[in-house]
Amino acid sequence: INAEYGGNSLVFFEGNGYGLSQDLGDAGSCMEDFQLMPFMQCSASDVCRHGVRTDKSFWLAANQGTDFMSKPMNNIDEILPHISRCRVCMGTKFIVTRHSFKNLAPECPEDFSQVWSGYSYVMVTSSSTSGGGQDLSSAGSCLENFFLPTFIECLGRGTCSYYINNL
Repeated sequence: INAEYGGNSLVFFEGNGYGLSQDLGDAGSCMEDFQLMPFMQCSASDVCRHGVRTDKSFWLAANQGTDFMSKPMNNIDEILPHISRCRVCMGTKFIVTRHSFKNLAPECPEDFSQVWSGYSYVMVTSSSTSGGGQDLSSAGSCLENFFLPTFIECLGRGTCSYYINNL
């Protein structure tokens, strides 16, 4: 297996009320450079804006201990330790992910060997009406470790925080 690049784990983003989910099993969810808002909105009149106040991005959280009473973070050096890191690798094997919907990990199919066991991760929702899910056949839907909150939310106004509705 060859390591292609490393980055930060993007789960979901929302702009102008529309959301887009990133499959944690695909390379597109591993952003090489962290940006609070890794996207831009363009209108039909060709006016583009970056970091509109209502924009949001959701990143897989690192196990940093959470204080829901703390102020939102606005310094990159303070934010980065809370963002899960990722690595995009290239290999030669086909990966299959199975979910038991029980508290025990299912067995691998015949002629497959276990890569890891973990916890089923299905979806993320925003405070608005949008949300997104993980493809349950993707390796990104099987998190090796589980803790709450699962993600950290960044806002277009330039802050990131854990919010109580992230549970």
